[in-house]
Amino acid sequence: MPDLKDFPDVTQMAIPFFVAAILLELFVIRYLKRRGDYETRDTATSLVMGVGNVVSGLLLGFVAFGVLMWAWQYRLVDLGTSWAVIVLCFILDDLRYYWYHRIAHRCRWVWAEHVIHHSSQHYNLSTALRQSWTGTFTGMFILRIPLALIGFHPVLLLFVGGLNLVYQFWIHTEAIGRMWRPIEWIFNTPSHHRVHHGTNPRYLDANYAGTLIIWDRMFNSFVPELDEDLPRYGIVRNIGSFNPIRVGFHEWIDMGRDAIQPGLSIRQRLAYLFAPPGWSHDGSRKGSAALKADYVAQNPEAAGMPGLPNAETGVESPAIAAE
Repeated sequence: MPDLKDFPDVTQMAIPFFVAAILLELFVIRYLKRRGDYETRDTATSLVMGVGNVVSGLLLGFVAFGVLMWAWQYRLVDLGTSWAVIVLCFILDDLRYYWYHRIAHRCRWVWAEHVIHHSSQHYNLSTALRQSWTGTFTGMFILRIPLALIGFHPVLLLFVGGLNLVYQFWIHTEAIGRMWRPIEWIFNTPSHHRVHHGTNPRYLDANYAGTLIIWDRMFNSFVPELDEDLPRYGIVRNIGSFNPIRVGFHEWIDMGRDAIQPGLSIRQRLAYLFAPPGWSHDGSRKGSAALKADYVAQNPEAAGMPGLPNAETGVESPAIAAE
């Protein structure tokens, strides 16, 4: 049975792999003519955001770890660190990640830190490193408290969380097409994650998985990638900047401005903080549901397709059978 001291920080250990993989992908795209592209300023911004994420983790990581250690005092049992426990912990933490990720796209407070990862209009392995500097401030680390109370040690939780993030690195590529069908059915793959990064109406708010795509299939958030509608990357309103400070804080600033504008009720101010992205008190903006409805209105033949609402009911169709 592994000892707690044997669980390393796998994300930092993987940094040489990240660099080598980016260089390999660049070679494959440039010389083997595989799908994908790199833009120098965009890649540099992603790398700076990645370094900043590591620094913020070193400076603020004690907050989340301290909360989990506090919760650990009240655990039901100590499940230990057997291999079976590690596997179970990974699966449950992957489910936790799914719900964090889904909340991040449906609550502006969390979206303010997560939007950084979606801000690149390119999709390559460097995009995987474009991470937030402000994740601690959202407080979403509390989603791990139930796992600590069940009996998974915080060190183990951080270890499996790191494995999950390392897994997600390689799926940020256009150079790999669809994979063997059983893999596509169970695991998150480049094809599935390209959908998640797409701004096409059908792809908004889809495929939240970390490692296992089965969660999206179970909770009706899965949408397959279509060759006739390849993903367009970025965010609905692209910021048009390579400045890391602008990339890292633009949504926090915009959200604050919205919430403090004069003439709003307390409920409206709170909605600007916690309602889905795109909400506005006067209806001047559109969220993902409205963008999907507009697309169907303009393309009625697409009504009811995966990720798009039925023209009559306004309800999205289950996507599993359509894959």
